[in-house]
Amino acid sequence: MVAEIGQFVLILALVTACFQGALPLIGAARENRPLMRFGDNAAFVQFAAISGAFACLTIGYVTSDFSILNVVNNSHSLKPMLYKISGVWGNHEGSLLLWSWILALFGMAVAFFGRNLPDSLKARVLAIQGLIGVGFLMFILFTSNPFERISPAPLDGNGLNPLLQDPGLAFHPPFLYLGYVGLSITFSFAIAALIEGRVDPAWARWVRPWTLAAWGFLTIGIALGSWWAYYELGWGGWWFWDPVENASFMPWLAATALLHSAIVVEKRDALKNWTILLAIIAFSLSLLGTFLVRSGVLNSVHAFASDPARGVFILIFLIFVIGGSLLLYGIRAPKMKGGGLFAPISREGSLVLNNLLLSTITATVLLGTLYPIFLDAFTGAKVSVGPPYFNATFLPLALPLVVAMAFGPFLAWKRGDLAGIVSRLKFALFAALAFSGFLWWWQTGTPVMALLGMGLFAWLLVGSVLEWAERIKLFRGPLANSWKRMIQLPRSAHGMTVAHIGVALVILGITASEAWQSEHLGVMRPGETVTVGGYDFRFDGAEAITGPNYDAIQGTFLAYKGDNKGVYLYPEQRRYTDPPMETTEAAIRPMLSADLYTVIGEADGDGGYAVRIYHKPFISWIWIGAFVMFAGGALSLSDRRLRLGAPGRAKRASAVSSAPSEAKG
Repeated sequence: MVAEIGQFVLILALVTACFQGALPLIGAARENRPLMRFGDNAAFVQFAAISGAFACLTIGYVTSDFSILNVVNNSHSLKPMLYKISGVWGNHEGSLLLWSWILALFGMAVAFFGRNLPDSLKARVLAIQGLIGVGFLMFILFTSNPFERISPAPLDGNGLNPLLQDPGLAFHPPFLYLGYVGLSITFSFAIAALIEGRVDPAWARWVRPWTLAAWGFLTIGIALGSWWAYYELGWGGWWFWDPVENASFMPWLAATALLHSAIVVEKRDALKNWTILLAIIAFSLSLLGTFLVRSGVLNSVHAFASDPARGVFILIFLIFVIGGSLLLYGIRAPKMKGGGLFAPISREGSLVLNNLLLSTITATVLLGTLYPIFLDAFTGAKVSVGPPYFNATFLPLALPLVVAMAFGPFLAWKRGDLAGIVSRLKFALFAALAFSGFLWWWQTGTPVMALLGMGLFAWLLVGSVLEWAERIKLFRGPLANSWKRMIQLPRSAHGMTVAHIGVALVILGITASEAWQSEHLGVMRPGETVTVGGYDFRFDGAEAITGPNYDAIQGTFLAYKGDNKGVYLYPEQRRYTDPPMETTEAAIRPMLSADLYTVIGEADGDGGYAVRIYHKPFISWIWIGAFVMFAGGALSLSDRRLRLGAPGRAKRASAVSSAPSEAKG
C-alpha cells in the first residue's frame, strides 16, 4: 500500500506544480492579487506531497519491501540501516525524487521567507519554480518511477553499490543537491526579472542570500565527495577532473562569479544584464550535470541511468529550459537600463576581473568535459581529457584570480588608489616572498610551482587579515575602539574575510600535498618495515574478518617516528556478495601536519601483500579550508541585511515603487 500512496501523492504534486506554474503568472500579468498569492499555497502543498512520496519510499527501504522494484535493485535485508536510508537517494529514481523534494523545499522557503517581496515578483518566482517542478515530476512519473511494483516479489534485494555504502556518500548527495537545486531560485529570480523588465539593487539583495546558500551547500557537497574519493577509492588522490566531478565544480564556479556580480548590482546598480546571464548559466550548468550523470553518456560510480529514453527526456527538458531562458534573455536584456560608470581600478573593476577569470575557468572546464563526448558522438573517436589539460588551463587562470582576491577588498567603489593599496599590501607581499624563500632554503630542489603556490597561500592569508584589520583600524588606536568597530562591522564583511582565508587554506593543502608527498608501492611481508616521509611503517600481517554484509582481509600497520609509540592502521580489502564487488578501504591517520595513508591489496601467494603507503603533508587543510569557506558563507548569510527575503529598507522601497500597481489590484 505504501507504494500506491507514494504514487498518488506524486501525481498530486505534479497537478499542484502545473497550477503553481500557470496561475501566479496569469495573476502577475493581470495584477490579480488572489491569483498571485495562489503560488504561496501551491508551494506548501507541493512540498507536503513530495515529502509524503519521499517518506513512502524511505519506509519501503527501511522495511525491506521487496515488492517495490527500486528497493529490490538497490537494497538488501542485511544492509546496515544507515545505508538502507541512504539507498533511498543512492540510485537514479530516488535521487530524482530527492532533487524534486529539495526543489519544492526551496519553493516553500521563498513562499515563507519572501513576505517582503513585491507580490508580482514573488508570484513569478514561484511560478518558474513550479514549472521546473513540472519537468522533474513528469520525468519521474513517466520514465523513472520509484514506486514501480515487481511480481512476484523476490525474497531479497540485489543490494546497493558497495562504493556507495559509506558515510561520506550518505551525506554527499543531499548537500550537493541543496547546492544544485538552490541555484534554481536565482534562476527563477532572473527569469522573473526579465519578464518584469527590471533589475535594481533591491533585486540583488533578494538574490544574494539564495545564491550564498546554494554556494555554501555546493562547497560542502564537493568537499565531501572529494574526501570520499580520497579515502574510499584507495588511489591516494582527492580530485581527478572526472566529468562527474566537473559537473559539480562548474556550477560552483558560476555561483561564485554570480555572488560577486550581485554585489556590484546591489552597491552600484551596474552589471545587471551580466548578473542575469550568470544566474541562468549557473542553473543551466546544474541541469547539464544532471544530464551527464543520468543520460548514460558517462560511465561512473555516480552515473545512475543508462536508458536512452531518460537521456532524451532530459535533453529535451534541457533545451527547453536553457534555450527558452536564453531566448528570453536575448529579447528582454537589451531593453534594461545599464548602471553607473566606474574606473577600471576600482572595487567594481576588481569584481569584473573576478567574473572574467571565473567565467573563463568555467568555459575551459566545460570544454574539457564535453569535448570527448561530442567527439565520440560525431566521429566515434575515443579520447580522454584528463588532469594534464585541466592543470595546464586551470592554473594560469587561477593564479591571477588569487592575486586579485587580496587586492579587491582594499579598492574603493567607483575609483581606487592603486598606489595606496600596494603600499598597504606590502607586508603581504613580503610575507609571500619570505615564506617562499624560506621553503626554497629549507627544501632544496622544491619545484617552482610549489614555491609559487605557497607564496600565494601566504599572500592571500596575510592580505585577507590585513584588509580585516584595516576595517576595524586595528593597532591604529585604542583596542576598545577596534573592538567596537569589529562588533559593528557587518557579518557579511567578516564572512568575506573568513571565506578568503578558507581559499588560502585550500591552496596550502593542495600545494603541500602535491609537492612533498612521499609514497611506497610494493609487496610487504609480516615483520617488514619501510620508511615513508620520515615515518617507519611496520607491517604486522593480515587476517580475514567478517563485516555486516561483506568479508574482508584486514592488514595491520604500525606507523611510528623515532622512539614514540606510534599508531596502528587497519586497511581492508572488502568483498561484497550483494552485489558482488571488491572495494578498498584505506586506513588514514589524519593530522594537521600530514596524513599517514595505508592500503592493502591482493596476496602474492608467498606470504606477502601488495601495499600502498603515502605520507601526505598538510592534505587535511584542503577539507579544513573548504569548511572554513562554508563557515564564511554561513556567517555572511547570518547578516541581518541578507535575510532570506529582503530587509526592511528594501521592503519599504519596493512598496513605494509598486504602490500604483497594488492600488489597481
